[in-house]
Amino acid sequence: MFKVFLITLSAVIATAHGAFNCPKDDGQFEDPRQCDKYYDCNDGVAKEKYCPDGLVFDPLNRKINKCDHVFNVDCGDRLELQPPQPTKTCPRRNGFFAHENPSVCNVFYNCIDGEAIAITCTTGLHFDEYSGTCVWPDSAGRENCGAVDKKLKDGFECPKEMPLDTRGMAVDHPKFAHPEDCQKFYVCLNGVTPREQGCSEGTVYNEEIQRCDAPENVRGCEDWYKDDGKKP
Repeated sequence: MFKVFLITLSAVIATAHGAFNCPKDDGQFEDPRQCDKYYDCNDGVAKEKYCPDGLVFDPLNRKINKCDHVFNVDCGDRLELQPPQPTKTCPRRNGFFAHENPSVCNVFYNCIDGEAIAITCTTGLHFDEYSGTCVWPDSAGRENCGAVDKKLKDGFECPKEMPLDTRGMAVDHPKFAHPEDCQKFYVCLNGVTPREQGCSEGTVYNEEIQRCDAPENVRGCEDWYKDDGKKP
């Protein structure tokens, strides 16, 4: 009886001091309160560890390294994080972060161990910190980025009549070829908001198949990349 009492008392003291009880003898397990903190259990003994600053622990990740970007992990109630270790450009040492100027919405930083790499979104897109990707401005919902224009600088506006697909249904985001530049095309987001897009180098936009294609397959653009003074 005395032995059982000692074991129980030891468990109570361990809990009071915040000791982590391993669910299994071996494995990595999340901290119940802090998303970037976890425990590495070996033979039932837990060792406290932290993800690199800016990354959080994902218990569902099957990889050996279970630390991942915040937007890839559901932290649930594990809302606490370690104090940030910022550098000149990076709010935390790792992660994707918006430009320091709130009016610059198409440029973001990929921070790796405190070193920042500036990345520019594809024309017409804004960076969204919640998803870590570039999305349409309407989806990003960024403030201070200016109003959404319904007319581009070159005068293009989305036509009032929505194009129909083969089933006779209106196309959600119709595309249109640029009148002068074979490499460029327009996308009308939800049929009303114009965005200029461009094909990768070596290809041109084919309006018939609604995607980028080889120049020889698009009438009038066969010589777009040849040195004949046609390409700007």
